[in-house]
Amino acid sequence: MDKQVLIVGAGPIGLTLAMALTRQAVPVRIIEKNAVRSPYSKALIVWSRTLEMLEIEGIAQDFVAAGIPARGAAVWAEGKQRVQLRFAEAGIATDYPAGVLLAQSETERLLENHLATLGVHVEREVELIQHHSTPDGISATLRHADGRIETAQAAWLAACDGAHSTVRHQLDTAEFAGDTLPTHWLLADVKLASDLPRDEVSMFLAHDGLLIAIPFGDGRFRVMGDIGQVDRASLPEPTLADIQHLLDTRSDTPAVAQDPAWISHFVINERMVREYRYGRVFLLGDAAHIHSPAGGQGMNTGMQDAINLAWKLALHSHGLVGEALLDSYSSERSAIADQVLRKSGNLTRLALIHNPLLQHLRSATVSALGHLDSVRRTLAQQFTELDLHYPDSPLNRALPGASTQMLPGDRAPNAGLNAADGSRTLYALLAQGRFVVATTGATPVTLSEDASDIALGTTVLPQQGYEDGRVYVIRPDAYLACSANLEHLEDVNRYLETLRASGHPSG
Repeated sequence: MDKQVLIVGAGPIGLTLAMALTRQAVPVRIIEKNAVRSPYSKALIVWSRTLEMLEIEGIAQDFVAAGIPARGAAVWAEGKQRVQLRFAEAGIATDYPAGVLLAQSETERLLENHLATLGVHVEREVELIQHHSTPDGISATLRHADGRIETAQAAWLAACDGAHSTVRHQLDTAEFAGDTLPTHWLLADVKLASDLPRDEVSMFLAHDGLLIAIPFGDGRFRVMGDIGQVDRASLPEPTLADIQHLLDTRSDTPAVAQDPAWISHFVINERMVREYRYGRVFLLGDAAHIHSPAGGQGMNTGMQDAINLAWKLALHSHGLVGEALLDSYSSERSAIADQVLRKSGNLTRLALIHNPLLQHLRSATVSALGHLDSVRRTLAQQFTELDLHYPDSPLNRALPGASTQMLPGDRAPNAGLNAADGSRTLYALLAQGRFVVATTGATPVTLSEDASDIALGTTVLPQQGYEDGRVYVIRPDAYLACSANLEHLEDVNRYLETLRASGHPSG
C-alpha cells in the first residue's frame, strides 16, 4: 500500500482533508492535474463555523490575519436599505462572530503552506485517469506531466476534484442529480471607486435583477448580477462596460469599476449525489454537491465535508473504531448539502423576482421581518453557518438526564478548561482527534479502558451552553454526540465502548 489515502484535487477541500488527516498521523498522497494554483479569487468568504474547525486544526489565526472581517450584510430594494445585518447579532458563543473575506487563491496558499510544514507536498501535473477497487483498497492509474503512467495503491480514495469530477464519472451509480437554472450571470473582480462598505456584503434587489458586491481587500470587490435568459453560444465576451452598466442601473450607492482582474459569464447548477461513500471511495465538495453562490456557502460546505470525514477515517485507520463509522459521513454531509442547496436556491429565486407587484411585496416583507430580533439572529446564524447541526445523525444518542440546552447533533461551542494536559480550551483538546467527555463544575469522569482509547476526559469551566451537573460527549469536529447527568456515567462509557467496538453506538 503506497499511502493510506489518495486525495485527488488540491483545491481548498483536498488541502483541508490532507491537513486534517496528516495531523492525525494518517499517511496521505495529494495529487493535482493543474501545474499551479488558480490565480482567480473564486470563493471569497470563510465563515465562522469553518473558522472554528480551522482553529481545531491550528490554522484559524492565519486566515484571520490574511483576510478582512466579514461583519455583516445589507439588502437594498426600491432605493432604500431594507436590512443591515451584523453577524455578531447571532447571539451565539463563538470566538469568530465575523467571517473572513479572502480570495480562494489565498485560502489555498495558506492551506498548502501549512500542509508543507507537516511534511506533505502537493504533486502537481499528476492526473487520475482510472481507478478500480481491489480486495483491500483501490488501484489508481495516474498520468504524470512527462506522459509517464503510474499505478498507485491506497486503502481509500477521496475525490476532491470538483464539479466535473473524474472519480465521480467513473462511479456508475453516482448520479449527479439536479438542474441548471435558466438565468445567466455576469461576474467580475474589480476595483471600485465607491462608498460601499469594505466589511459587509451588499445586495441590491433592483427592478431588472440582482446585484451583489463583496469586498475582499485592497479596494477590490466581487460584482455579480443576473442578465436573464440568453443564448450562451452567441453571448459576446463580457467587458468592463457591462459591469459598469450593472452598477449604474442597480446599485443605490454610486460606484465606478476599474482595473478588472477577472470578468466572466456563468450559470447556476443545483446538483448533488445522494450517497457520498461508494465502498473505498468518498466524494467531497463540488464532486458531491454544487449550488447557487448565494450566501457563499459552497467552499465552506466542502471544507466541512473534509473535517467530518477526516476524524472518522483517522480513528478507523488507527484501528480504534469499526468501519461502520465511515457510513455516517454520507448520511450527515448529504443532509447538510441538501439543506444548503435548498436555502441558497430559495434565496436566489427570491432575489430574481421580476413581477413589479411581487417585487414591492418582497421589499415590504424584507423590511418588516428584517427588523425583528429573532429573524436577524436566525439570518446571522445561517450566514455564518453557526446553525449547522446533525439532528438525525446515527451517532446521536439520547441518554438519561440529558442537557435541554445542547441537544445531540448540535454544535458544541468552544469553552475554557481545567485540563490535566494543560489544554486551555475545548477546541485545543479536540485537536488530538478524540472524543472529549467534559463535565461542568465537577472532576473529570473516569473512563473505561475501551472508552479511553477514543475519548479524553476534562472539566469545562461554567459558561453559556454548558449546564452544571452534566457530562457532555463531544465529537472531534465539535458537535455533541450525547449528554447525561452525573448519575448516568455508565451510559456514557457504554456509548463509547459500543462505538469503539463496532463504529456505531448501537453495535
